[in-house]
Amino acid sequence: MPVRRFFGAFLASTLMLAGLVATPAAARGYLQCVPFARSESGIDIHGNAKTWWAQAAGDYARGQEPRKGAVMAFASTPGMPYGHVAVVEKIVGDREILISHANWSPIHGRRGQIERDVRVVDVSDAGDWSLVRVWYAPIGDLGTRTNPVQGFIYPNAGGTDTAPALAEPVWAENDWKPGNGLELVAASLGN
Repeated sequence: MPVRRFFGAFLASTLMLAGLVATPAAARGYLQCVPFARSESGIDIHGNAKTWWAQAAGDYARGQEPRKGAVMAFASTPGMPYGHVAVVEKIVGDREILISHANWSPIHGRRGQIERDVRVVDVSDAGDWSLVRVWYAPIGDLGTRTNPVQGFIYPNAGGTDTAPALAEPVWAENDWKPGNGLELVAASLGN
């Protein structure tokens, strides 16, 4: 009987430690791009960023034109296996926009931070926003890698109205304030 209790306690301790080691990024204080983009845009899609483009079909309008409030859906790559999503903040020119996103550049040595008004440049040969370079804070310039983009998801349910939503930001509509489950967002803004 004592041996059985020992192994039971050992197994429970091991599982508890494994839970600490395998703690999700959000629990470690990292804000991921998906919950950030969902909160900022109002586009109610879940799952890895690489699945957003396909999931949006039929529920949200999609296209290759950047628009304010749209979600830019990055494709999966070996360096970015889960893809990435970001929210378009401003159209600067035909081949340049500003986005807001989370968990791209490490800031002050920490991943999972929010970046706002981040420069993105279309570097595709056709000028169709299928390939971009994104500002990367650690080098203070556009990143050295090119990133494939699946397209833009427009924040309108039903997929029929292709006009971008320019209403109040989603966080304001939802009466957001610190303590409503977005403490990580508030903490990130203070850095």
